[in-house]
Amino acid sequence: MRHNGSYSASPRIGLLEWTPWIIGIAAFFLLPEYLSLGARILIFILYALSLDLVVGYAGIVTLGHSAFFGLGAYAAGILSARFGVADPALQLLAAMAACALMGLATGAVILRTRGLTLLMLTLAIASILLEVANKATSVTGGADGLSGIVVAPILGLFRFDLFGKTAYWLCLAVLFVGWWITRRLIYSPFGASLVGIRENHVRMVAIGSPVSRRLLTAYTMSAVLAGVAGALLTQTNQFVGLNVLSFESSGELLVMLILGGVGRIYGAFVGPVVYMIAQDMLAKQFPEYWSLGIGLLLVIIVLFARDGILGIIDRLVALVRKEAR
Repeated sequence: MRHNGSYSASPRIGLLEWTPWIIGIAAFFLLPEYLSLGARILIFILYALSLDLVVGYAGIVTLGHSAFFGLGAYAAGILSARFGVADPALQLLAAMAACALMGLATGAVILRTRGLTLLMLTLAIASILLEVANKATSVTGGADGLSGIVVAPILGLFRFDLFGKTAYWLCLAVLFVGWWITRRLIYSPFGASLVGIRENHVRMVAIGSPVSRRLLTAYTMSAVLAGVAGALLTQTNQFVGLNVLSFESSGELLVMLILGGVGRIYGAFVGPVVYMIAQDMLAKQFPEYWSLGIGLLLVIIVLFARDGILGIIDRLVALVRKEAR
Protein backbone atom coordinates (compact mmCIF):
# COMPACT_ATOMS: atom_id res chain seq x y z
CA MET A 1 0.00 0.00 0.00
CA ARG A 2 1.54 3.30 -1.09
CA HIS A 3 1.39 6.43 1.04
CA ASN A 4 1.18 9.05 -1.67
CA GLY A 5 -2.25 10.41 -0.91
CA SER A 6 -4.25 7.69 -2.68
CA TYR A 7 -7.27 6.29 -0.95
CA SER A 8 -7.07 2.74 0.34
CA ALA A 9 -10.09 0.80 1.44
CA SER A 10 -7.91 -1.14 3.87
CA PRO A 11 -6.25 1.15 6.43
CA ARG A 12 -4.45 -1.71 8.16
CA ILE A 13 -0.95 -0.83 9.33
CA GLY A 14 1.73 -2.65 7.33
CA LEU A 15 4.86 -4.15 8.86
CA LEU A 16 7.14 -1.46 7.39
CA GLU A 17 5.02 1.22 9.04
CA TRP A 18 6.18 0.03 12.46
CA THR A 19 9.78 0.81 11.52
CA PRO A 20 9.75 4.49 12.71
CA TRP A 21 8.44 3.41 16.08
CA ILE A 22 10.98 0.64 16.47
CA ILE A 23 13.72 3.12 15.58
CA GLY A 24 12.27 5.66 18.02
CA ILE A 25 12.26 3.19 20.90
CA ALA A 26 15.72 1.84 20.03
CA ALA A 27 17.15 5.39 19.86
CA PHE A 28 16.23 5.94 23.51
CA PHE A 29 18.47 3.08 24.60
CA LEU A 30 21.22 3.35 21.98
CA LEU A 31 21.66 7.14 21.91
CA PRO A 32 20.98 8.39 25.46
CA GLU A 33 23.25 11.42 24.98
CA TYR A 34 21.04 12.69 22.12
CA LEU A 35 17.65 12.49 23.83
CA SER A 36 17.16 16.26 23.84
CA LEU A 37 17.80 16.41 20.09
CA GLY A 38 15.62 13.32 19.68
CA ALA A 39 12.69 14.95 21.49
CA ARG A 40 13.02 18.03 19.29
CA ILE A 41 13.04 15.87 16.16
CA LEU A 42 9.87 14.10 17.31
CA ILE A 43 8.20 17.46 17.90
CA PHE A 44 9.08 18.66 14.42
CA ILE A 45 7.86 15.41 12.89
CA LEU A 46 4.45 16.11 14.41
CA TYR A 47 4.70 19.72 13.23
CA ALA A 48 5.57 18.57 9.69
CA LEU A 49 2.75 16.04 9.78
CA SER A 50 0.31 18.86 10.49
CA LEU A 51 1.65 20.86 7.54
CA ASP A 52 1.52 17.87 5.20
CA LEU A 53 -2.17 17.42 5.96
CA VAL A 54 -3.02 20.82 4.49
CA VAL A 55 -0.28 21.24 1.88
CA GLY A 56 0.24 17.69 0.69
CA TYR A 57 -3.29 16.35 0.89
CA ALA A 58 -5.69 19.30 0.84
CA GLY A 59 -3.55 21.49 -1.42
CA ILE A 60 -3.74 24.51 0.92
CA VAL A 61 -0.40 26.30 0.48
CA THR A 62 0.67 28.20 3.59
CA LEU A 63 3.68 30.15 4.80
CA GLY A 64 2.18 30.93 8.18
CA HIS A 65 1.83 27.56 9.89
CA SER A 66 4.03 28.87 12.68
CA ALA A 67 0.97 30.83 13.85
CA PHE A 68 -0.54 27.64 15.25
CA PHE A 69 2.77 26.20 16.42
CA GLY A 70 3.51 29.40 18.33
CA LEU A 71 -0.03 29.78 19.64
CA GLY A 72 0.07 26.27 21.06
CA ALA A 73 3.46 26.95 22.62
CA TYR A 74 2.29 30.18 24.25
CA ALA A 75 -1.06 28.70 25.35
CA ALA A 76 0.71 25.96 27.30
CA GLY A 77 3.35 28.35 28.63
CA ILE A 78 0.93 31.08 29.74
CA LEU A 79 -1.32 28.55 31.45
CA SER A 80 1.64 27.44 33.56
CA ALA A 81 3.59 30.66 34.08
CA ARG A 82 0.64 33.02 34.59
CA PHE A 83 -2.06 30.74 36.02
CA GLY A 84 0.00 28.14 37.83
CA VAL A 85 -1.40 25.13 35.96
CA ALA A 86 1.40 22.57 35.83
CA ASP A 87 -0.58 19.53 34.66
CA PRO A 88 0.94 18.56 31.27
CA ALA A 89 -2.36 17.13 30.00
CA LEU A 90 -4.20 20.38 30.73
CA GLN A 91 -1.45 22.35 29.01
CA LEU A 92 -1.81 20.21 25.89
CA LEU A 93 -5.60 20.55 25.99
CA ALA A 94 -5.29 24.33 26.29
CA ALA A 95 -3.05 24.40 23.24
CA MET A 96 -5.49 22.22 21.30
CA ALA A 97 -8.49 24.40 22.22
CA ALA A 98 -6.71 27.68 21.38
CA CYS A 99 -5.50 26.39 18.00
CA ALA A 100 -8.87 24.83 17.13
CA LEU A 101 -10.59 28.16 17.70
CA MET A 102 -7.92 30.06 15.77
CA GLY A 103 -8.02 27.52 12.95
CA LEU A 104 -11.79 27.78 12.65
CA ALA A 105 -11.84 31.58 12.83
CA THR A 106 -9.01 32.22 10.38
CA GLY A 107 -9.83 29.30 8.09
CA ALA A 108 -13.41 30.49 7.61
CA VAL A 109 -11.97 33.70 6.15
CA ILE A 110 -8.77 32.82 4.30
CA LEU A 111 -10.01 29.57 2.71
CA ARG A 112 -12.41 31.64 0.62
CA THR A 113 -9.34 32.77 -1.31
CA ARG A 114 -6.83 30.87 -3.41
CA GLY A 115 -3.32 31.17 -4.81
CA LEU A 116 -1.11 34.11 -3.88
CA THR A 117 -3.86 35.80 -1.84
CA LEU A 118 -4.21 32.73 0.37
CA LEU A 119 -0.45 32.49 0.75
CA MET A 120 -0.14 36.11 1.84
CA LEU A 121 -3.05 35.85 4.27
CA THR A 122 -1.49 32.89 6.07
CA LEU A 123 1.75 34.84 6.37
CA ALA A 124 -0.13 37.89 7.63
CA ILE A 125 -1.84 35.89 10.41
CA ALA A 126 1.52 34.62 11.68
CA SER A 127 2.98 38.14 11.50
CA ILE A 128 0.06 39.59 13.49
CA LEU A 129 0.41 36.96 16.22
CA LEU A 130 4.16 37.58 16.35
CA GLU A 131 3.61 41.31 16.89
CA VAL A 132 0.95 40.67 19.54
CA ALA A 133 3.28 38.33 21.41
CA ASN A 134 6.08 40.89 21.14
CA LYS A 135 3.98 43.75 22.54
CA ALA A 136 2.07 41.86 25.25
CA THR A 137 5.11 41.63 27.49
CA SER A 138 3.09 41.29 30.70
CA VAL A 139 1.60 38.05 29.38
CA THR A 140 4.11 36.60 26.92
CA GLY A 141 7.37 38.07 28.19
CA GLY A 142 7.87 39.87 24.88
CA ALA A 143 11.31 39.73 23.31
CA ASP A 144 12.76 38.25 26.52
CA GLY A 145 10.57 35.19 26.18
CA LEU A 146 8.28 33.47 28.66
CA SER A 147 10.03 31.71 31.52
CA GLY A 148 8.89 30.30 34.85
CA ILE A 149 7.05 27.45 33.15
CA VAL A 150 6.52 24.42 35.37
CA VAL A 151 5.49 20.98 34.13
CA ALA A 152 4.31 18.52 36.76
CA PRO A 153 5.47 14.88 36.68
CA ILE A 154 3.48 12.82 34.19
CA LEU A 155 0.97 10.65 36.07
CA GLY A 156 2.61 12.01 39.21
CA LEU A 157 5.58 9.70 38.64
CA PHE A 158 7.78 10.79 35.74
CA ARG A 159 9.54 14.11 36.24
CA PHE A 160 11.06 16.17 33.44
CA ASP A 161 14.81 15.73 33.92
CA LEU A 162 17.87 17.43 32.46
CA PHE A 163 18.66 14.40 30.30
CA GLY A 164 15.34 14.61 28.46
CA LYS A 165 14.18 11.06 29.19
CA THR A 166 10.62 11.91 30.20
CA ALA A 167 10.30 14.55 27.47
CA TYR A 168 11.43 12.01 24.86
CA TRP A 169 8.84 9.41 25.85
CA LEU A 170 6.09 12.03 26.05
CA CYS A 171 6.92 13.37 22.58
CA LEU A 172 7.07 9.84 21.16
CA ALA A 173 3.69 8.93 22.69
CA VAL A 174 1.96 12.11 21.52
CA LEU A 175 3.49 11.74 18.04
CA PHE A 176 2.13 8.20 17.84
CA VAL A 177 -1.38 9.42 18.66
CA GLY A 178 -1.08 12.26 16.14
CA TRP A 179 0.21 9.92 13.46
CA TRP A 180 -2.55 7.37 14.10
CA ILE A 181 -5.28 10.02 13.85
CA THR A 182 -3.76 11.54 10.71
CA ARG A 183 -3.34 8.14 9.09
CA ARG A 184 -6.93 7.17 9.83
CA LEU A 185 -8.05 10.46 8.33
CA ILE A 186 -5.97 10.07 5.17
CA TYR A 187 -7.09 6.50 4.49
CA SER A 188 -10.76 7.34 4.69
CA PRO A 189 -13.38 8.74 2.29
CA PHE A 190 -12.69 12.15 3.84
CA GLY A 191 -9.00 11.84 2.98
CA ALA A 192 -9.86 10.73 -0.54
CA SER A 193 -12.07 13.79 -0.97
CA LEU A 194 -9.19 16.04 0.15
CA VAL A 195 -6.98 14.57 -2.55
CA GLY A 196 -9.79 15.11 -5.05
CA ILE A 197 -10.06 18.75 -4.00
CA ARG A 198 -6.30 19.16 -4.35
CA GLU A 199 -6.30 17.63 -7.83
CA ASN A 200 -9.40 19.34 -9.22
CA HIS A 201 -11.22 21.83 -7.01
CA VAL A 202 -13.81 22.76 -9.67
CA ARG A 203 -14.77 19.16 -10.40
CA MET A 204 -15.29 18.37 -6.71
CA VAL A 205 -17.62 21.37 -6.43
CA ALA A 206 -19.46 20.24 -9.55
CA ILE A 207 -20.18 16.76 -8.17
CA GLY A 208 -21.64 18.26 -5.00
CA SER A 209 -18.79 17.67 -2.56
CA PRO A 210 -18.88 20.07 0.44
CA VAL A 211 -15.49 21.46 -0.49
CA SER A 212 -15.44 24.47 1.84
CA ARG A 213 -16.47 22.48 4.90
CA ARG A 214 -13.92 19.76 4.28
CA LEU A 215 -11.10 22.19 3.69
CA LEU A 216 -12.01 24.02 6.90
CA THR A 217 -12.10 20.74 8.82
CA ALA A 218 -8.69 19.71 7.50
CA TYR A 219 -7.25 23.17 8.21
CA THR A 220 -8.56 23.12 11.78
CA MET A 221 -7.24 19.62 12.45
CA SER A 222 -3.87 20.66 11.08
CA ALA A 223 -3.90 23.70 13.37
CA VAL A 224 -4.59 21.48 16.39
CA LEU A 225 -1.71 19.13 15.53
CA ALA A 226 0.66 22.08 15.08
CA GLY A 227 -0.50 23.54 18.40
CA VAL A 228 0.17 20.28 20.21
CA ALA A 229 3.67 20.24 18.71
CA GLY A 230 4.22 23.78 19.99
CA ALA A 231 2.97 22.84 23.46
CA LEU A 232 5.37 19.89 23.53
CA LEU A 233 8.24 22.23 22.70
CA THR A 234 7.21 24.45 25.62
CA GLN A 235 7.06 21.49 28.00
CA THR A 236 10.41 20.19 26.79
CA ASN A 237 12.25 23.53 27.02
CA GLN A 238 10.13 25.05 29.82
CA PHE A 239 10.55 28.31 27.94
CA VAL A 240 8.86 30.05 25.00
CA GLY A 241 10.51 32.60 22.72
CA LEU A 242 9.20 34.71 19.85
CA ASN A 243 11.00 32.46 17.36
CA VAL A 244 8.12 29.94 17.55
CA LEU A 245 5.97 32.45 15.65
CA SER A 246 8.61 33.54 13.15
CA PHE A 247 8.50 33.20 9.37
CA GLU A 248 11.76 31.25 9.63
CA SER A 249 9.93 28.54 11.57
CA SER A 250 7.35 28.13 8.79
CA GLY A 251 9.98 28.23 6.06
CA GLU A 252 12.20 25.71 7.83
CA LEU A 253 9.24 23.37 8.26
CA LEU A 254 8.37 23.59 4.55
CA VAL A 255 11.98 22.73 3.70
CA MET A 256 11.77 19.65 5.94
CA LEU A 257 8.59 18.52 4.26
CA ILE A 258 10.01 19.03 0.76
CA LEU A 259 13.09 17.01 1.72
CA GLY A 260 11.00 14.10 2.92
CA GLY A 261 8.29 14.25 0.28
CA VAL A 262 5.09 16.30 0.18
CA GLY A 263 1.78 14.44 0.20
CA ARG A 264 3.36 11.30 1.57
CA ILE A 265 2.63 10.75 5.23
CA TYR A 266 6.10 9.39 5.98
CA GLY A 267 7.76 12.31 4.23
CA ALA A 268 6.93 14.18 7.44
CA PHE A 269 9.03 11.61 9.31
CA VAL A 270 12.02 11.49 6.99
CA GLY A 271 12.39 15.22 6.28
CA PRO A 272 12.78 16.51 9.87
CA VAL A 273 15.16 13.66 10.76
CA VAL A 274 17.46 14.35 7.79
CA TYR A 275 17.24 18.13 8.14
CA MET A 276 17.86 18.32 11.89
CA ILE A 277 20.63 15.73 11.99
CA ALA A 278 22.33 17.42 9.03
CA GLN A 279 21.87 20.79 10.74
CA ASP A 280 23.38 19.46 13.98
CA MET A 281 26.38 17.90 12.22
CA LEU A 282 27.04 20.87 9.94
CA ALA A 283 26.70 23.35 12.82
CA LYS A 284 29.40 21.46 14.72
CA GLN A 285 31.78 21.29 11.75
CA PHE A 286 30.99 24.64 10.10
CA PRO A 287 29.30 26.93 12.67
CA GLU A 288 29.18 29.91 10.32
CA TYR A 289 28.25 28.15 7.08
CA TRP A 290 25.95 25.29 8.08
CA SER A 291 22.99 26.89 6.27
CA LEU A 292 24.95 26.65 2.99
CA GLY A 293 25.06 22.88 3.33
CA ILE A 294 21.33 22.72 4.01
CA GLY A 295 20.67 24.94 0.99
CA LEU A 296 22.76 22.73 -1.30
CA LEU A 297 20.93 19.65 -0.02
CA LEU A 298 17.58 21.27 -0.79
CA VAL A 299 18.71 22.33 -4.28
CA ILE A 300 19.82 18.76 -5.06
CA ILE A 301 16.49 17.35 -3.85
CA VAL A 302 14.43 19.88 -5.83
CA LEU A 303 16.44 19.37 -9.03
CA PHE A 304 16.82 15.61 -8.99
CA ALA A 305 14.10 14.28 -6.69
CA ARG A 306 10.98 16.42 -6.71
CA ASP A 307 9.16 13.74 -4.73
CA GLY A 308 11.71 14.10 -1.95
CA ILE A 309 13.84 11.44 -0.32
CA LEU A 310 10.93 8.99 -0.32
CA GLY A 311 10.66 9.47 -4.08
CA ILE A 312 14.31 8.44 -4.43
CA ILE A 313 13.67 5.35 -2.31
CA ASP A 314 10.63 4.45 -4.43
CA ARG A 315 12.66 4.65 -7.63
CA LEU A 316 15.50 2.57 -6.17
CA VAL A 317 13.06 -0.11 -5.01
CA ALA A 318 11.40 -0.16 -8.43
CA LEU A 319 14.82 -0.47 -10.09
CA VAL A 320 15.83 -3.37 -7.83
CA ARG A 321 12.57 -5.17 -8.52
CA LYS A 322 13.01 -4.65 -12.26
CA GLU A 323 16.53 -6.06 -12.16
CA ALA A 324 15.38 -9.01 -10.06
CA ARG A 325 12.86 -10.12 -12.70
